[in-house]
Amino acid sequence: MPRPNPLLSLLVPLACLMALTGCAPRPPASDKDAVADYKQTNDPLEPTNRVMYKINNGLDAVTLKPAAEAYRYAVPEAARESIHNALLNLAYPTVFFNDVAEGKPRRAGDTFMRFIINSTLGVGGLFDVAKHWGYVNHDADFGLTLALYGVPEGPYLYVPILGPSDPRDLAGYGVDVVDWPFTWIGNGTTVYALEWSYYAMVAIDTRERVLDSLDQVQKTALDPYATIRSLYRQHRQSQLEAIRNDQRATVPAWFPAPTTQSE
Repeated sequence: MPRPNPLLSLLVPLACLMALTGCAPRPPASDKDAVADYKQTNDPLEPTNRVMYKINNGLDAVTLKPAAEAYRYAVPEAARESIHNALLNLAYPTVFFNDVAEGKPRRAGDTFMRFIINSTLGVGGLFDVAKHWGYVNHDADFGLTLALYGVPEGPYLYVPILGPSDPRDLAGYGVDVVDWPFTWIGNGTTVYALEWSYYAMVAIDTRERVLDSLDQVQKTALDPYATIRSLYRQHRQSQLEAIRNDQRATVPAWFPAPTTQSE
């Protein structure tokens, strides 16, 4: 059995609570423009989501943002990039699982080769050697896998700690935690400490990489909440389209084919 994940233990009840709280009233059917806008935003829990957004901003202002700023100040850019590479490398088993589940053999092959090359020649993933050999990084998670098979996203959610999401992506996140091999490895204080250290480092690394762009949104957008909602959906849609459009079905040529002599 996998170890219980403390982060999921916190987020699942919170998401359920959000689903039971205040909803935005649906416009009357006679107001067709308002109804169309209501359907397009797909945010029936907007009053609750906005409260969660404000709570998250408050928590971020005193915890994650200062940590990300200190991280950027104290750690040189080259070292931050290596740490980012190592964190990506640890996630590749989950990416590989989703590549296979999506029926994308070439993407799965790329992920497998990236993990092997970067774990060895890349010194545990600190250096992205594989990209120079043609194995580029790509996104894959179980939320995208569900979307590829036609599972609807459901209403928009803003979850403290995780940020913008939806029921499909929340469910996908839970599956990805379970199928991450390190969830199944060992028990005890040391293992839990390492797991929490990994999640904390992922959070700080992710926050540092969006420091400037998120500050720009919050300073210039008329409605930062709506802007973030739109950007999140655009990003997820672009990730999904990248998977759909990758129709490579053959086994990748991991070794160069022998040259043939012309007659």
